[in-house]
Amino acid sequence: MNVLALPALFGGAAQQGAEGGAAGGMTGIMSFLPFVLIIAIFYFLIIRPQNKKQKETQKMLEALKKGDKVVTIGGVNGVIHSVRDKTVVVKVDENTKVEFLRSAISSVIDPSKQVEEKTEEKKDEGEKSKEKKEII
Repeated sequence: MNVLALPALFGGAAQQGAEGGAAGGMTGIMSFLPFVLIIAIFYFLIIRPQNKKQKETQKMLEALKKGDKVVTIGGVNGVIHSVRDKTVVVKVDENTKVEFLRSAISSVIDPSKQVEEKTEEKKDEGEKSKEKKEII
């Protein structure tokens, strides 16, 4: 940057300071207001929900126990056979057991939610069969 151009850049600030200190200070605050608003929006819309979700996931991983039905990040469904410090052994089939890191578990399937989903599916199937009968 040209050294001769520096006084021209700061000349406006010096001129504002000569005209009135309070008005010049207020303009400086107003120029930073959009940046502060953008940071606040990022915090409340992106950072805070992500931290909240991360804490919930950590609680879920710490609460894993034998017998929980789980889904891994790869989509493997199974029942936890044993729990170790950093890993869990998931029983996928009668004779198949696979060891996963705890962090590879994406969700625990809640049995009460499964019952609700099955009843909703049965209702949907019943409605579809009624519609087919009406069409015929």
